[in-house]
Amino acid sequence: MISNILSIAGSDPSGGAGIQADIKAISANGGYAMAAITALTAQNTRGVSAVQMIEPAFVAEQIAALRADIRIDAVKIGMLGTSDMVSAVFAALAGLDAPVVLDPVMVAKGGDRLLRADAVAALRDALAQASVITPNLPEAADLLGQDEAVSETGMEEQARALLALGPKAVLLKGGHLAGGACPDLLATADGMLWLPGPRQATQRTHGTGCTLSSALATRLGQGMPLSQAASVAKAYVARAIATADALSVGQGHGPTHHFHAFFEGSTR
Repeated sequence: MISNILSIAGSDPSGGAGIQADIKAISANGGYAMAAITALTAQNTRGVSAVQMIEPAFVAEQIAALRADIRIDAVKIGMLGTSDMVSAVFAALAGLDAPVVLDPVMVAKGGDRLLRADAVAALRDALAQASVITPNLPEAADLLGQDEAVSETGMEEQARALLALGPKAVLLKGGHLAGGACPDLLATADGMLWLPGPRQATQRTHGTGCTLSSALATRLGQGMPLSQAASVAKAYVARAIATADALSVGQGHGPTHHFHAFFEGSTR
């Protein structure tokens, strides 16, 4: 049976990140995608020019409508924006028996802040309700009130500190480390697992965090063990980046190629 995966996130009209990327990633990984939209943005590959938040009560109503009718096998949470939205979303998910993947979206690729400073504390308090969180290094530092990690040792220390805030697992993304590698670190109460990967010389990385967390949620919703789901999701994103030159979208940070497997298969 195909798993039903709910994304709760903002909209990106350029299609590379947010709800649009989530739907593509969920579908490409074999899930049925659903969406509750938290925000509308005016953005392209070069940046965000405007944000219109949806009323938190209406976001909660979207989630309630889905829960009343449809089995939800996993949830991905992306852009929340405000402390009221954080509270509304997690209250709407209370009691749901499904993995929850939280991507703590704080800053867009172009540098625009997508989580208000006063909402960071609310998000930090909500981490205990997540099955796994997927911060990059700047987001981890923001959540912890620390300087950004600059080494694998620093990543391990911050992953432990994030676990202490209550999530069941942390997938800490190392793409901001200097050097030719992009190692990610999966941390749980049972230990740590490094997921190595090479750095790809490209600007086609818009929405990689959204894409990874959605792929991870889909695989967890299909019943994969966490370590396998994380490895499969990372490999999917790496291939989506590697094949993104097939796209011609925008003049800034271009999107990844979510349906690369379909296009590769259709050319055989």
